[in-house]
Amino acid sequence: MKAYQCWVAALAACPQVTSFVLPSSAQPLMKPFAITTTAFPLHKHTLMNPTRRDSSLSMMNLPSSLLANRAALHGDPSFVLSAILLLSTFGISLERRTVIGKALSAPLATMALALSVANLGFVPFTSPVYSLINRHLVPLAVPMLLFDSDLKRVVSDTGSLLLAFFVGAIATIVGTLVAFPLLPLTSLGPDVGWRVACALAARHIGGAINFVAVADTLNVGGSAVSAAIAADNVVVAIYFAFLFSIAKQGTPSEEVTEAAEIIVTDPGDIGSADDGLGDSTITLASLGAALSVSSCLVTLGGILTKALLPTGTSSLPLTSILTVLSATAFPRFFSRIRAAGTAVGITFIQMFFAASGAAGSIQLVMKSAPSLFLFSALQIGVHFATLMALGRGIFRLPHRELYLASNANVGGPTTAAAMAQAKDWKRLVLPALLIGILGYATATAIALALGPVLLRLPIVGR
Repeated sequence: MKAYQCWVAALAACPQVTSFVLPSSAQPLMKPFAITTTAFPLHKHTLMNPTRRDSSLSMMNLPSSLLANRAALHGDPSFVLSAILLLSTFGISLERRTVIGKALSAPLATMALALSVANLGFVPFTSPVYSLINRHLVPLAVPMLLFDSDLKRVVSDTGSLLLAFFVGAIATIVGTLVAFPLLPLTSLGPDVGWRVACALAARHIGGAINFVAVADTLNVGGSAVSAAIAADNVVVAIYFAFLFSIAKQGTPSEEVTEAAEIIVTDPGDIGSADDGLGDSTITLASLGAALSVSSCLVTLGGILTKALLPTGTSSLPLTSILTVLSATAFPRFFSRIRAAGTAVGITFIQMFFAASGAAGSIQLVMKSAPSLFLFSALQIGVHFATLMALGRGIFRLPHRELYLASNANVGGPTTAAAMAQAKDWKRLVLPALLIGILGYATATAIALALGPVLLRLPIVGR
């Protein structure tokens, strides 16, 4: 039997033999069978050299097999969704647990990670999962992050800080109108610069969710989003350091009300701190209610958008308006689902940043970042100058309120509340939080209305 085995092995090693039948003497031992070169997945060089080891065969076939496996994984929605969720979660963890993460912020950390792994080939540049996030999860996230936008409470509890906030919003508009003709962001591509300028204006009136809403509405590409967030976060970090350096510490005699005693422990944790705005407990019922209400608001916003606005108009602005009106009309109900909505909404927004980073090109980000850095710096610089000129020169508002309003414009509610707490301005902690929420409620519509104006502006140098 061993002789026949050796004979079969020798014939199999010969490249000229494509099939054979054992001689009749072998019939009692085994049935006739055929051996073909397709029956053995051997490399052609191995067939010519039977002494070559299997390990060398595997190494020769490894690149093609890896490419095939990678293509299969990239085409698997479960793999891509898992990668996006891991990147989103890791970005949040970096912000909470590391100094670098806190400096970058969760959105930028997530986008940087996603951009890196995509350009290294671990996740695809395009995927149906990215489209799912942009088309369905982002619209669900925006209402959930506006559940505490009770305008009646904002107006009644903010005092003169409300006026300072609107002055800051006007200052951001002025900054955008000044910066865009000088730096039209042509490096981002044709017909993209004004869209990114609008998204950054939304960011500097309300916050990150407004940037997301405007970018999604105006169909800004992943590379442009990645570059804009990266450059703007650096500018914002420098600006916050400037604000903290010029703001003076509060005095012990400052009036403190019970409603204003709020502890904001994590500036990056949007709305999840116990800020006195409602029940912070997340239950299965509140999660289900938050998702259901958000879905109904998105559906109603889509129906009204199709009925009232031109074809192709995004439903996000109208959905945001409906959410604010609903939260104002039924504050008690929305306060009960606020914490759950915020948790899910932040997760979805993080997934958007991960998908935008994965769809980005490092080459384009590096090419576009310098012009975006200059644009953002000029925009915020003009914002601050205009804010101080109008706020102090015309309305005679206190410096601390102007600083807080600017912080709420550029950073959002929790960074403004954290600044008020850090400076011992206890009376202003709650108002700072509320005007930041007002920014969430209004910035998207303001920035989108700014778009047609930017398109009509003459560009310097043309």
